[in-house]
Amino acid sequence: MTNKYKYFVANWKMYGNKKSVNSLKKVIKFSKMSKFKTAKIVYCPPYTILGDFIKKFKNTNIKVGAQDCHFIDGEGPYTGFVSSKMIKQIGSQYVIIGHSEQRKSGDTDIKINKKILSSINNNLNVIFCIGENLKQKKKNLTKKILSYQIKKGLNKVKNFNKIFVAYEPVWSIGSGKIQSEKELFKNIESIRLILKNIKNRHQFKILYGGSVNDKNINLLSKIKNIDGFLIGGASQKPNKFIDIIKKSYI
Repeated sequence: MTNKYKYFVANWKMYGNKKSVNSLKKVIKFSKMSKFKTAKIVYCPPYTILGDFIKKFKNTNIKVGAQDCHFIDGEGPYTGFVSSKMIKQIGSQYVIIGHSEQRKSGDTDIKINKKILSSINNNLNVIFCIGENLKQKKKNLTKKILSYQIKKGLNKVKNFNKIFVAYEPVWSIGSGKIQSEKELFKNIESIRLILKNIKNRHQFKILYGGSVNDKNINLLSKIKNIDGFLIGGASQKPNKFIDIIKKSYI
């Protein structure tokens, strides 16, 4: 680990409802345990229950974020979208940008860059997702793809303190497959080197995502250059999410 804290970001994707808020009691109680007080927990639920999560976590150390935003700062004729300013005004502190599912839906690197700039302008912490797909991996293009995504996504960014880089190999998401310890360590080191060339001496926080669960967290936790995890399906069940955090401290 390169930072003092371990970060655990729960990406609920398109799951959850108002009843789901009741399940958060276990995590709130767990977060107060002194043994795990260095764990930085962030929940990113759908927009429809974002406000409910913010109210539930009031007066706790748990933070809340959105899963995406529009690249326009304020308001505009964009049906179905939510701006970073709106997300900040409701009480969110984080936002996920560049997730592979959004990239697949049409997010280009240029659009992602605009979203990042807008989010930072509105004082949000950005969880910036990058990652190669299976075809790129097989052609040994991983480092090239990661470099391209990082440089394009962070173009014109000045406040790097707000940037969390989440490495999510596209081929791993939802598949249950993860890289070997050696391969993952190597890829994280490549990311750090790319980031160093962009902003030397800045200590970037790098998370790993991609089929993170309570079964493989022991292996992932051995990789010391990872600062935390972006967790999908497993984060929706309090017991599994808590188990992941616990095992990260062993």
